[in-house]
Amino acid sequence: MDWTLAWVFATFALYIGIAVWARAGSTNDFYVAGHGVHPVVNGMATAADWMSAASFLSMAGLIAGLGYGGSVYLMGWTGGYVLLALLLAPFLREFGKFTVPDFVGDRYYSDAARVVAVICALFVSFTYIAGQMSGVGLAFSRFLGVDFNTGIFVGMGIVFVYAVLGGMKGVTYTQVAQYCVLIFAYTVPAIFISLMLTGNPVPQLGFISDIKGEGVSMLQKLNETVTGLGFAEYTSTNKTMFDIFCITAALMFGTAGLPHVIVRFFTVPRAADARLSAGWALVFIALLYTVAPAVGSFARLNVISSVNETTYVPAAAYGDEAAAITERGDTPSPAWFANWEKTGLVGFDDINGDGRMQIRGPAAPDGLANEVTINNDIYVLANPEIARLPDWVIGLVVAGGLAAALSTAAGLLMVISSAISHDLCRRTFFKGMSDTTELRIARVAAAGAVVAAGFMGIYSAKLAFVAQVVAFAFGLAAASLFPVIFLGIFWKRMNREGAIAAMLTGLVPTFAYIWHFKLGAGKASTASDWFLGVSPEGIGFVFMFVALVIGIIVSLMTKAPPQDIQDLVEDIRVPGTRSPHGVADAGMLPVD
Repeated sequence: MDWTLAWVFATFALYIGIAVWARAGSTNDFYVAGHGVHPVVNGMATAADWMSAASFLSMAGLIAGLGYGGSVYLMGWTGGYVLLALLLAPFLREFGKFTVPDFVGDRYYSDAARVVAVICALFVSFTYIAGQMSGVGLAFSRFLGVDFNTGIFVGMGIVFVYAVLGGMKGVTYTQVAQYCVLIFAYTVPAIFISLMLTGNPVPQLGFISDIKGEGVSMLQKLNETVTGLGFAEYTSTNKTMFDIFCITAALMFGTAGLPHVIVRFFTVPRAADARLSAGWALVFIALLYTVAPAVGSFARLNVISSVNETTYVPAAAYGDEAAAITERGDTPSPAWFANWEKTGLVGFDDINGDGRMQIRGPAAPDGLANEVTINNDIYVLANPEIARLPDWVIGLVVAGGLAAALSTAAGLLMVISSAISHDLCRRTFFKGMSDTTELRIARVAAAGAVVAAGFMGIYSAKLAFVAQVVAFAFGLAAASLFPVIFLGIFWKRMNREGAIAAMLTGLVPTFAYIWHFKLGAGKASTASDWFLGVSPEGIGFVFMFVALVIGIIVSLMTKAPPQDIQDLVEDIRVPGTRSPHGVADAGMLPVD
């Protein structure tokens, strides 16, 4: 506990110190860090912004729990970032608008389109940030001895300080520090556990190496273990190939529509720097994403090995009872299970009354029912405890998980505050507003968003795992924002009527589908009840195509955009024809 507190307090002090040092003094600093961030620094900050609690805490946990079925998150998010970096980011940077609604409003010459884009951005951002705050509560509830809700409130306070005070300038340099913390926290335990299980210090290679002293590969051992307990093979999945494709694609195209990632490409001086920082970010992201499958498989094997067929010991009297069980020659349930049981995220139900903990799948050969429940989101945090690594490693992992959640939460708060202060207030309703007033409104909006995000995080924990909640945000972004950004860049005939129709067509049915099957009357349904067999995590991809088609049809049936807008679309696809900060070389007005 002492090591955990030390790591957490030291990193929080670092983040707050950076926020004070990088305090925003203008709207330019608050929104885009003055356009002065170096591409390598921006790449690292983008990686931290990108690798949220879903990447750090939940992705490996879903891979651990679901096996191959969990890999859709890994494939979708990795492919999505490549799609964003190559297809959209440089052109948006060339356009010169630092928010998605600002791009939509100017590209589609319509305040109405801007307002609809703000609504879409807020839906996406609040859904996404709810998952981050849930991850914060998860980490705090176990390691700081506070309940889940209190943990979220503590996280809210930290984000409030450096997001509201420093704006994008403070967030950028804080995220650099958070990336260093989270990547160190993720890889160090993985190296230790890979050495313990396979003798290979490189987790990516340990994942496909032989188990130490057994002459059988890691994955083969895991397959044999889980099938022997009645589960499907770890390297297989019960999802249909079409659903896997839809989830992966929704995550990919949703990435390209995520406002908090897109805005990072406006913090660099030029469009060429946007491409360069995107490449660096991919390098930094790969350092964690290539380790995730190894972390998930190591955790699944360690959990089964340490828990299955042990004698249950209640958390309240663990020390004395565990010692007594050991003395009579039996194996007590592990201390890590007792520690996590206090949080309610693991549990034991002695169905057969023998006092022993049986982990079983639906096809268990001995006919026993499963008695052990483990929340997938705890695998990464619990893994060092399960492997009995030193306390300083356990504390480091907690600090890394918090860094991942808080870095993304801060980026999302910047999107929310800028959508309200810049896109709604200054660009739509109060166009004569001064910079000072706009900055004040941005900070108030960020503060309000922090509070709202905390309460949404409390609620989202009841909805799904962190990565699944985040996947809903990606689906909403894919269906509502990607079509208008993509067509706005690559089809000059796309007009405001088509843009509004596309955004509403994507947002409304996608949100309704997710609500129905996760919160509404359909929450007890099975895959056979889903539309085309597509899960709520993947439905955004289906409605994305519907939105694209509707946008094109409506645009063709209505008046073409003004000629200057069509010329602008041609202009942004030619690098270097617009000035570094979004002022066109051919007489265009400067951006706000």
